[in-house]
Amino acid sequence: MPRHVPLDSIEHRTLGVETARSTALGDGVMLAQTFPGEFRDLQAHYPIVFHQDTQDRIQPLALFGLERGRNLFLVDGRWDAAYIPLAMERQPFLIGHSEAGPTIHIDLDSPRLRTHGGQPLFLEHGGWSPLLAKVQTVLQALHDGLATGPAFVSALTTHDLLEPFTLQVRLDNGRSLTLDGLLTIAEDRVRSLAPDVAGPLHAAGHLEAIHMAMASMSRLRDLIDRTNRADALGR
Repeated sequence: MPRHVPLDSIEHRTLGVETARSTALGDGVMLAQTFPGEFRDLQAHYPIVFHQDTQDRIQPLALFGLERGRNLFLVDGRWDAAYIPLAMERQPFLIGHSEAGPTIHIDLDSPRLRTHGGQPLFLEHGGWSPLLAKVQTVLQALHDGLATGPAFVSALTTHDLLEPFTLQVRLDNGRSLTLDGLLTIAEDRVRSLAPDVAGPLHAAGHLEAIHMAMASMSRLRDLIDRTNRADALGR
């Protein structure tokens, strides 16, 4: 169970963070939340899909695997892609809020934390470590980016540009795999957008993100290949 508290330079001065990547360190997830401004970096590595929750809220997601709890980008203690999504990069930190504005919180139950060892959060004689300075940048970018998500999703739903998505695969070892319950961009509807609709979408910056999400679906082939390799290696 996560235990989020405000980061404190005195109380947490000896804490360190393990920066390797593994399922044991909390990276064993098949997807992570993302936002339109991140799509350009994501689309070269991960399919970008969408999920609608029980309260009808729709969120864009970066897909790391085809099965729950299986991240196909974890290889020998590292993340096997040139770009790690900010929602994963931030761990075990998150943005909190105070009267003075946004603050850095930390999950004290994260398996990444070390009482002694790991990458330090604070310098020996005071001040933030390079790791913590990077964390602040990541958290701010994530906070600002996620704030743009609702307007983007609203544009998609207003113009009916999302459709259900199901992937059925027969793997090399004969195992059948089905991925469903997700949404993707309805490419045919995007291509048939009238100029008076496409223009405002472009002006708002939505059209570029739409095309990045469409292009990202070519990475599904890579996820299938990674699944075959992982199955063959028993990972």
